[in-house]
Amino acid sequence: MVMSMKPRDAKLRILGKTFRYTVDFFQDHEFIQLMPVMLGKSVDPLGPDPGSSIIEIPKISYQGEVLRLVTSMILHKQVAVKEFKKIFIMSPNIRLERPERKETGRHLFEFTQADFEMADAGMEDIFELVERYYVGLSAFLHEKAEEEFAALGVKPFYFKTPFQCYTTAELKNTYGEDWELPASKQHQQPFWALSHKREFYDKQSSDGSYQNYDIIYPLGFGEGLSGAEREHEYEKIIMRMTRDKLDQSAYTSYLEHARKGLFPSAGAGIGMERLALFLTQSSHIGEVSVFPRVPGIPVDI
Repeated sequence: MVMSMKPRDAKLRILGKTFRYTVDFFQDHEFIQLMPVMLGKSVDPLGPDPGSSIIEIPKISYQGEVLRLVTSMILHKQVAVKEFKKIFIMSPNIRLERPERKETGRHLFEFTQADFEMADAGMEDIFELVERYYVGLSAFLHEKAEEEFAALGVKPFYFKTPFQCYTTAELKNTYGEDWELPASKQHQQPFWALSHKREFYDKQSSDGSYQNYDIIYPLGFGEGLSGAEREHEYEKIIMRMTRDKLDQSAYTSYLEHARKGLFPSAGAGIGMERLALFLTQSSHIGEVSVFPRVPGIPVDI
C-alpha cells in the first residue's frame, strides 16, 4: 500500500488524521465543540496588526442588516465562553490576502482553524494545554499515519517541550525587523513569540506589553498558532478602538455584549493547513488542499 500511495493522497490523509486528533483532544479535555459562524455583524478587524495583509472584509446585506464574512471567531468566542467556559470550533476563515502572498507558500485566503477559548485562563494555562496537544499529536501520528509518512519519505516530527519563549523585541534585536523566517530557520523545535502589537481584544498590560503569543514552527515554516489573553473590560476596549481609529459602528452588537460584561479568558487558533504543511514538510500550502485557495492564483472550481 505504501508504494502505491501518491504523495498528495498521503498529505491529505495526514491532514485528515490531524483534524481527527484535534477534535478528540479538545473533547477529551472537556471542551464543548461549537459550530462555526461564517457571517457576523461584528468580526475580527485584523488590524492594526502590522503583519496583516488583508485587502478587505467582504460584507453582504441580508434581511435589512449588514453582515460580514468571518475572518476569525475571536469576538464570538469572547461572548460564548461566558456561558460555556471551555469551547472549541473547527472554524473556516475567509481572509482576502494580497495577491503577492502566494509567494510565501504559507498563505491561503480560505482555511480552517482549530479555534479554542478558556474562561479564567492565562498565558501559562494556554502554554501547558497547547504543548500537551503537540506532544500528543506526535505520538498519534507515529501510530496512526506510519504508511502516509513512509509514502512521503518523511518521518513524523517529534515535538519536544517546553518550547522556548522569546519576546518580539528580543527576536527583532537578534534577527532584525522581519524576524519570523530567519528565526524559524535557526530553530529545530517550535518556539513561542510573545507580545505583538495587535488588535483591541488582545490584553495590554500597564507597561504597554501585550499578553499575546504565537507559535513559530521551525525549519523555515513560520507561524502556526496565534492567541492571547483577551481584553474584557468595556472601557479599555473602547479606548483601544479609539486609539486604533476603528469604526465603532461596525461593532455595535459586540460592544453591547462588552458593556453588559465579558468574561476574562484566553485562547488561540491553530491553522490546520499550516500544521499539515509543516508535518508533511511540503514546499507550498496548496499541496495539502484539494481545492487550494491561494492568493494570486485563480480558483479552479
